[in-house]
This record gives sequence, structure tokens and C-alpha cells, in this order.
Amino acid sequence: MARTNVTEDDEGKRVVNADGDEIGMVTELKAGKAYVDPDPGIADKIRSKLGWGDADEDDYVLERGRIDTITDDEVRLGADL
Repeated sequence: MARTNVTEDDEGKRVVNADGDEIGMVTELKAGKAYVDPDPGIADKIRSKLGWGDADEDDYVLERGRIDTITDDEVRLGADL
């Protein structure tokens, strides 16, 4: 069964569109919302994997309705974007 709700375990996962193209990385989960950095650097990736993520003004909120499925490696968005 596909999962669409984000958890703290999803921090550091890459976010891909319906075609599989990477569009960013989940940097932080705050108040049940995932924040995505569209251009993460190596330091951002390491901090997120360690659970030290911190969304900033360049990150955007990923609306739950946009998520098609969440796997062990990525957050895949639906085709309706």
C-alpha cells in the first residue's frame, strides 16, 4: 500500500516529479508539513539525513495533496502538477 503522509523519517529524501526528475529534497518536517529545498547543497543533505534540517526562505511547503507516493528513497509527486 502506498504511503502519502510525510513523517520525520522522510527528511533528506529526494522529491521527484511524475516523470522521475528530481526537483528537490525534503529538508524539514514542521507541523505536519514537508519543506522542500529545490537546490540543496551537500551540507543541506547531510543535515537533513541527521535530522538537523532547517527550512529557510528558499524552501517551499509541499502540499500533501501533491504527493502520489512515498518510498524508502523518494517522495514522488502526482502527474497533475
